[in-house]
Amino acid sequence: MTVEPLPTSPAVPFQESARVALANTQLRRNMGKATQTIRGKRANSVGELPDWQELREAGRAIKERVLRHLDDYLVQIEESVRRAGGHVHWARDAAEARSIVVEIAKRHGTKEVVKVKSLTTDEIGLNPALQAEGIEPIETDLAELIVQLAGDRSSHFLVPAIHKNRSEIRELFKRKLGLEHLTDEPKALAGAARAHLRAKFLSAKVAVSGVNFGVADSGTVSVVESEGNGRMCLTLPEVLVSVMGLEKIIPTWQDFEVFLQLLPRSSTAERMNPYTSLWTGVARGDGPKEFHLVLLDNGRTKVLADPMGRQALYCIRCSACLNICPVYERTGGHAYNSVYPGPIGAILTPQLAGVDNAPSLPYASSLCGACYDVCPVKINIPDVLVHLRGKVVRSKQQKGGWPGAEGLAMKFLARVFSGRRSFERAQRLGRLAQKAVVRDGVISKLPGELAGWTAMRDAYPVAPQTFREWWETRS
Repeated sequence: MTVEPLPTSPAVPFQESARVALANTQLRRNMGKATQTIRGKRANSVGELPDWQELREAGRAIKERVLRHLDDYLVQIEESVRRAGGHVHWARDAAEARSIVVEIAKRHGTKEVVKVKSLTTDEIGLNPALQAEGIEPIETDLAELIVQLAGDRSSHFLVPAIHKNRSEIRELFKRKLGLEHLTDEPKALAGAARAHLRAKFLSAKVAVSGVNFGVADSGTVSVVESEGNGRMCLTLPEVLVSVMGLEKIIPTWQDFEVFLQLLPRSSTAERMNPYTSLWTGVARGDGPKEFHLVLLDNGRTKVLADPMGRQALYCIRCSACLNICPVYERTGGHAYNSVYPGPIGAILTPQLAGVDNAPSLPYASSLCGACYDVCPVKINIPDVLVHLRGKVVRSKQQKGGWPGAEGLAMKFLARVFSGRRSFERAQRLGRLAQKAVVRDGVISKLPGELAGWTAMRDAYPVAPQTFREWWETRS
């Protein structure tokens, strides 16, 4: 079987994709309305908890402990799952993970597989692999179903169809599901999807899920969701396959107390998830008769080796950083050309795929720090972005593709700032040179490559007198 996975690294630089997205006014309206609504509700939900900052610190500490002792916890969860009657598979990369899931589905002779929304299966390119073997994957989350029917790509962790409005969804359902008289009321759209999926739930032999958390000491695996489709997938089919990134482990059952407070408030602004499903191996007469857990590396141990970058593995996929990010709000998720969009995608994708394969993503940020402020596990995304930008620069230097115009400018500035005399000389030269571009006391347009600085803002000119010059007149 030769099936290529979905892209884990951008084929097009972010700057080019962003330019296209910014020209789409309908997309910008959809994204602006959706993200502003979500983050407003989240702020109210988080504000109810007086110990929110303590919870954030607890979540960060648990994740840090997991990564510090990941080798022990991986062995422990394998033993726990097998003790409970489940099967554990280790996948070094996307190809191995795809092969494991496809083989299980083929062994049970199924032609359809129902799925619970899972970024991890998108990361490994599972759907094309199943289709290549004549097995139809059926997305059961409403937003994922919309994306699948449209032949589109997800643009958000929790709301994959956030870039579409309800009128666009109605037209899609009318065209794909043959529902001529469908309205664009949310209740009607959800009802149409429910009717379409019900028969699939009842007939499917195999289900595939992602994993929000896997408990090392008990082997318990969990999925949290808001629609109930996950509960149907996790209980009705005879075989359940869960694909879990290595970093999704939590040490003990008690750790749920922290994350089941952090995750719903940060993601959907709810006090608790409507559906929190937990399963431990197999139980006679209850749920699937066969359970498989696929533990996926696919670059995660490489990320773990970087002391600064490894905090990207703390992520619990809440999407709070996407909803607050001014860049994501204006470009949407497709501009990142990756399974993982937004600020977390800008630091996770280059590490999983290698900075050479995603050199533009660490620059898909204004470094405003809003993502760090809202992250429920305190991932310092701006620091990691700067760290990865350094890696991109060093990689270009090693390949001889640096310094370029920007690099030469930075080298010149480094020399200017290296001493007092050179700095003061540059200030005097700047006062003379700026006369060509100062108009009415401001610089509103710079020439050449510097034009980007003044495209959206005015720049202030060099002051007619520096502080040192003023001080010398008083001495």
